Amino acid sequence: MAVIIDYVIVSAILLAIGIYGLTVKRNFIRMLFAVEIIVNAANLNLVAFSRNLPVPNATGQTLALFSIAIAAAEVAVGLALIIVAYRLYKEIDVKEFRSMSG
Repeated sequence: MAVIIDYVIVSAILLAIGIYGLTVKRNFIRMLFAVEIIVNAANLNLVAFSRNLPVPNATGQTLALFSIAIAAAEVAVGLALIIVAYRLYKEIDVKEFRSMSG
Protein backbone atom coordinates (compact mmCIF):
# COMPACT_ATOMS: atom_id res chain seq x y z
CA MET A 1 0.00 0.00 0.00
CA ALA A 2 1.36 3.37 -0.97
CA VAL A 3 1.96 6.02 1.63
CA ILE A 4 0.93 9.65 1.31
CA ILE A 5 4.39 10.85 0.25
CA ASP A 6 4.17 8.76 -2.92
CA TYR A 7 0.99 10.57 -3.95
CA VAL A 8 2.47 13.95 -3.07
CA ILE A 9 5.59 13.25 -5.15
CA VAL A 10 3.53 12.23 -8.17
CA SER A 11 1.33 15.28 -7.70
CA ALA A 12 4.37 17.57 -7.49
CA ILE A 13 5.75 16.06 -10.69
CA LEU A 14 2.40 16.61 -12.44
CA LEU A 15 2.31 20.20 -11.16
CA ALA A 16 5.83 20.83 -12.45
CA ILE A 17 4.96 19.40 -15.87
CA GLY A 18 1.84 21.55 -16.02
CA ILE A 19 3.67 24.73 -15.05
CA TYR A 20 6.36 23.95 -17.61
CA GLY A 21 3.68 23.51 -20.25
CA LEU A 22 2.09 26.84 -19.37
CA THR A 23 5.32 28.82 -19.37
CA VAL A 24 7.13 27.33 -22.36
CA LYS A 25 4.47 26.26 -24.85
CA ARG A 26 2.73 28.97 -26.86
CA ASN A 27 0.00 26.88 -28.41
CA PHE A 28 -3.53 27.22 -27.01
CA ILE A 29 -4.22 23.51 -27.09
CA ARG A 30 -0.97 22.63 -25.32
CA MET A 31 -1.69 25.30 -22.73
CA LEU A 32 -5.15 23.83 -22.19
CA PHE A 33 -3.60 20.40 -21.65
CA ALA A 34 -1.13 21.93 -19.18
CA VAL A 35 -3.99 23.42 -17.16
CA GLU A 36 -5.68 20.02 -17.13
CA ILE A 37 -2.50 18.41 -15.80
CA ILE A 38 -2.37 20.98 -13.00
CA VAL A 39 -6.02 20.29 -12.12
CA ASN A 40 -5.28 16.55 -12.05
CA ALA A 41 -2.38 17.17 -9.67
CA ALA A 42 -4.75 18.99 -7.33
CA ASN A 43 -7.32 16.19 -7.62
CA LEU A 44 -4.69 13.61 -6.77
CA ASN A 45 -3.83 15.53 -3.60
CA LEU A 46 -7.51 15.86 -2.65
CA VAL A 47 -8.14 12.14 -2.96
CA ALA A 48 -4.86 11.09 -1.33
CA PHE A 49 -5.27 13.28 1.73
CA SER A 50 -8.93 12.36 2.09
CA ARG A 51 -8.04 8.69 1.92
CA ASN A 52 -5.40 8.96 4.63
CA LEU A 53 -7.49 10.79 7.22
CA PRO A 54 -7.82 9.12 10.62
CA VAL A 55 -11.58 8.93 10.08
CA PRO A 56 -12.07 8.07 6.39
CA ASN A 57 -14.71 10.10 4.61
CA ALA A 58 -15.61 10.92 1.05
CA THR A 59 -15.02 14.66 1.18
CA GLY A 60 -11.87 14.61 -0.97
CA GLN A 61 -13.42 12.32 -3.53
CA THR A 62 -16.50 14.53 -3.71
CA LEU A 63 -14.41 17.67 -4.20
CA ALA A 64 -12.36 15.87 -6.85
CA LEU A 65 -15.54 14.93 -8.74
CA PHE A 66 -16.73 18.55 -8.66
CA SER A 67 -13.30 19.65 -9.83
CA ILE A 68 -13.42 17.20 -12.73
CA ALA A 69 -16.86 18.52 -13.74
CA ILE A 70 -15.61 22.11 -13.62
CA ALA A 71 -12.52 21.13 -15.63
CA ALA A 72 -14.74 19.53 -18.27
CA ALA A 73 -16.71 22.76 -18.59
CA GLU A 74 -13.44 24.69 -18.76
CA VAL A 75 -12.26 22.51 -21.63
CA ALA A 76 -15.50 23.07 -23.52
CA VAL A 77 -15.20 26.85 -23.19
CA GLY A 78 -11.48 26.76 -23.99
CA LEU A 79 -12.00 24.74 -27.15
CA ALA A 80 -14.77 27.09 -28.24
CA LEU A 81 -12.39 30.04 -27.80
CA ILE A 82 -9.71 28.20 -29.76
CA ILE A 83 -12.12 27.56 -32.64
CA VAL A 84 -13.18 31.22 -32.75
CA ALA A 85 -9.56 32.41 -32.62
CA TYR A 86 -8.59 30.00 -35.40
CA ARG A 87 -11.45 31.22 -37.58
CA LEU A 88 -10.40 34.84 -37.08
CA TYR A 89 -6.61 34.55 -37.28
CA LYS A 90 -5.97 31.16 -38.97
CA GLU A 91 -3.44 30.52 -36.19
CA ILE A 92 -3.60 29.22 -32.63
CA ASP A 93 -0.22 30.52 -31.52
CA VAL A 94 -0.44 32.77 -28.47
CA LYS A 95 2.29 35.12 -29.72
CA GLU A 96 0.22 36.00 -32.76
CA PHE A 97 -2.63 37.39 -30.66
CA ARG A 98 -0.90 40.61 -29.62
CA SER A 99 -3.40 42.57 -31.73
CA MET A 100 -6.19 41.61 -29.33
CA SER A 101 -4.68 43.68 -26.49
CA GLY A 102 -6.44 47.03 -26.98
